[in-house]
Amino acid sequence: MLNLIRKRLLLFAFLSSAIIACKTNENVSDPNKLAVSENSRFLAIGDNKPFFWLGDTGWLLFGKLTREEAETYLENRKQKGFNVIQVMVLHTLDVTNAYGDSALISKNVATPLLTKGTSFSDSTEYDFWDHVDFVVDKAAEKGIYMALVPVWGNNVKKGGVNQQQGKTYAEFLANRYKNRPNIIWLDGGDIKGSDSLEVWKTIGSTINKIDSTHLITFHPRGRSSSSEWFHNENWLDFNMVQSGHKTYAQDTAAKETLHYGEDNWRYIQADLALKPTKPTIDGEPSYEGIPHGLHDVNLPRWTADDVRRYGYWSVLAGAFGYTYGHNSVMQMYKKGDKKTSFGPIETWDKAIDAPGAGQMIHLKNLLLAYSFFDRVPDQSLIANQDKQYDYLVASRGADYALIYTYTGRNIKLNMGKLPGDSVTASWFNPRDGKTTAIGDVANKGIQEFNPPAEPKAGNDWVLVLQKK
Repeated sequence: MLNLIRKRLLLFAFLSSAIIACKTNENVSDPNKLAVSENSRFLAIGDNKPFFWLGDTGWLLFGKLTREEAETYLENRKQKGFNVIQVMVLHTLDVTNAYGDSALISKNVATPLLTKGTSFSDSTEYDFWDHVDFVVDKAAEKGIYMALVPVWGNNVKKGGVNQQQGKTYAEFLANRYKNRPNIIWLDGGDIKGSDSLEVWKTIGSTINKIDSTHLITFHPRGRSSSSEWFHNENWLDFNMVQSGHKTYAQDTAAKETLHYGEDNWRYIQADLALKPTKPTIDGEPSYEGIPHGLHDVNLPRWTADDVRRYGYWSVLAGAFGYTYGHNSVMQMYKKGDKKTSFGPIETWDKAIDAPGAGQMIHLKNLLLAYSFFDRVPDQSLIANQDKQYDYLVASRGADYALIYTYTGRNIKLNMGKLPGDSVTASWFNPRDGKTTAIGDVANKGIQEFNPPAEPKAGNDWVLVLQKK
């Protein structure tokens, strides 16, 4: 008991001393603070160090996992390089956690169900919100930020949350978590901003008014970006895209506002072209292990190859990071669950080690290995562009360039973008993070590069050019 109390007191001291996340890139001494970079295209941490958002989707974490299971999950994600978890606070208005604790009184977000005691050793005094606190604090211990969706969008769309209720609930959340060191806010939740627009504006602005230090965005509906409704809102610090789960062939519905298909890089390009400039990220691409288009479990499922493609396409197009997801993990699927979505196959504790999850760290490591804040997308490098899976995406900094191919087809480049008469070239393998040297290449005219192995979907490579 004494050890538990000491642990709690130490954690409280840490949290109290680490009130994080200034929204502007001011001089700060707290190494945990997140900010928008000076050029408004990336995130910075602490004293202007690069922060590459490598997110995982753990939507039902608070509702489905016990304390012990949550710690297992968080430790796994820490070891795999993830530093952000996207999670719903309220999946439904009648949500209960693994201990049977309800979040709300009478399914009203304005009346959270709270107990007077908060002892981690006594489950009778441990309510839904204490459990959320526990998971948030465990994540902080492991250097992981919690990107919290206050209430999933469908609950609001159906009329379960009005503007005043949303304001009261947002005040509760902001006051409870404003001093935690590892909070990011995701307003919305798989919803068009135009559905219950004033409720979303109220939640966003209310949180921002009370908790002006933590970053906030809006998690939109599939095939859309927060920028469509909220780009000019003062409370929105960065944009978030949900590129969605459909294939090129499935992206044909008349109601779709943007027919980008699987080209998630297009959303990034569109967001970065807006004024004022704000950072942007694909916060929900196709999940590993989920059926194409979601609803027909007999269709093929998205694989590790696909989640890599979405990651490199979006990041090299200018996104400040990337959020991975897995069908079983996002809903914390357990054997015997009566309510599931999209036909999960593996249980969450097995799926956390899916191939794609283990490969995401290579994307993070690659981007952090080079100058960060000066990196810009530059498609003028590409001399033989194509479309869909053969699309090539390019980024460069002052003395390096990165070009990604999903299929491993030949790459022709317009040289001379980097300084010097020649550059050093190499292949980076997104599947294992290993680098294979090519050698020095003349830095003029058009040069052609032939990736290892025969071209096919999933034979992906990053061509790295560096100043000599």
